[in-house]
Amino acid sequence: MSTYANPVLNADWSDPDVVRVGDDFYLTASSFGRAPGLPLLHSRDLVNWTLVGHALERLEPEERFALPRHDGGVWAPSIRHHDDRFWIFWGDPDQGIFQVNAPEIRGPWTRPHLLKAGLGLIDPCPLWDDETGDAYLVHAWAKSRSGIKNRLTGHRMHPDGTSLLDEGKVIVDGDRIPGWFTLEGPKLYRHDGWFWILAPAGGVETGWQGAFRSRGFFGPYEERIVLEQGDTEVNGPHQGGWVRTPAGEDWFLHFQQRGAYGRVVHLQPMGWGPDGWPVIGDSGAPVAVHRRPALPAQPPAVPATDDDFPGGRYGRQWQWTANPPPLSASLERGDPHAGWATQHSADGLRLSCVRSADAHDPRRLPNILTQRLPGLPCTVEVELRLDSAEPGARAGLVVLGDAFGWIGLERAADGTVRLVHRFAEAAADRERDAGVSCPAPEGRARLRIEIGAGARCRFGYDVGDGPRRSGPVFAATPWRWVGALLGLFAVAPEGPGHAGAATFTRFRITSS
Repeated sequence: MSTYANPVLNADWSDPDVVRVGDDFYLTASSFGRAPGLPLLHSRDLVNWTLVGHALERLEPEERFALPRHDGGVWAPSIRHHDDRFWIFWGDPDQGIFQVNAPEIRGPWTRPHLLKAGLGLIDPCPLWDDETGDAYLVHAWAKSRSGIKNRLTGHRMHPDGTSLLDEGKVIVDGDRIPGWFTLEGPKLYRHDGWFWILAPAGGVETGWQGAFRSRGFFGPYEERIVLEQGDTEVNGPHQGGWVRTPAGEDWFLHFQQRGAYGRVVHLQPMGWGPDGWPVIGDSGAPVAVHRRPALPAQPPAVPATDDDFPGGRYGRQWQWTANPPPLSASLERGDPHAGWATQHSADGLRLSCVRSADAHDPRRLPNILTQRLPGLPCTVEVELRLDSAEPGARAGLVVLGDAFGWIGLERAADGTVRLVHRFAEAAADRERDAGVSCPAPEGRARLRIEIGAGARCRFGYDVGDGPRRSGPVFAATPWRWVGALLGLFAVAPEGPGHAGAATFTRFRITSS
């Protein structure tokens, strides 16, 4: 194929940034409060991407992320390669600016280092100036925590990336630019004798991509809009990273906000006009289809979704909704059930039915194993066996946002296992029945969700007498900044002792 179609990553790989090292391209994205965080994607052609790992095994401090913080944690990271190391900087709006680094993309990555403490510090990006040896950092502000927004602050940084050398200075004030608001997400570069900041404004659903340039890092900066929706269907095209191929072609990866699907990733051609300013897309408008980058052809690839859970292990596409219990702590307590997932000799994901006062509300559970909602119509299926004998124990397949719907199995007070289907609206405190409740004779079921256009979900099941649908259509919803998630969970009411487990097998997502 000589062309590609956007989006090149059709799921919630939010706030992407990209770097090239040799012939390889690497991308990272926001992961918010999920663990592991900071996903690492690899490509050789900027079109086909695979997930190769995560740079952040657990969020810190540990106790802060023991419960879900769906809209906190890792916001808008930047990835760079300097001094034979990979570097990732990100902002936690409730703590400050962090940094990790590693000699190879697969690690080992350092533990998070707090570079600058403070509320509302977000979207940091470093620059090492090869011409002078100086290092810099730029970041934006979250008004929800700091009361400040629409401005970019610059610092000199120690070349080893461990500290800032000044108190910082506002280098771009969006309030002084007519019509600009919510300026954020800066990416910092050096090109053609200029300092360049590529930064979006206007909000995630309706905004645009701006470019700023100055002869000196601290300004003054000129500005220009270099990518906006125009008459295309790509709303709010902005916030991403610029990368140059070995042959000298320039490309820009950015996101588009798509409701429950989150922030999907587009690839735009990029060039330079006669006046020295970047030109992105088709004269500043996003392209839907375009000639592929002049790079060696690669086999089709997308981040993995399916999983057989060999030996009880789950693939790297899965993330917990909070930090899982440390394995070391589980072993120290001598409790083989203290962890959420148990490794064993057969296939299948064996999840402990974790006791919780919030068993009725998946939004509050830390022990949900999630992956991103696909951006195209598809069918999700998984097989489930409920092994727990605990009355009230349940396990299932959930579509999780600020509203949720789930289908699964529950142990009744009389010891039988029933197929249940429940949901809750965004404003509801508790779930309610959405459809069928019927016996599951062997404590087994095949669970199914058909996801159509607009993230409209049809739940279904098979308890041994053929496939059936359950309940009305459920419209998946996002969190505030995060797309909806698919999840697997097992939980039980509060009480003493271990509550048993549930086993999931053959998780599949097929295009409709």
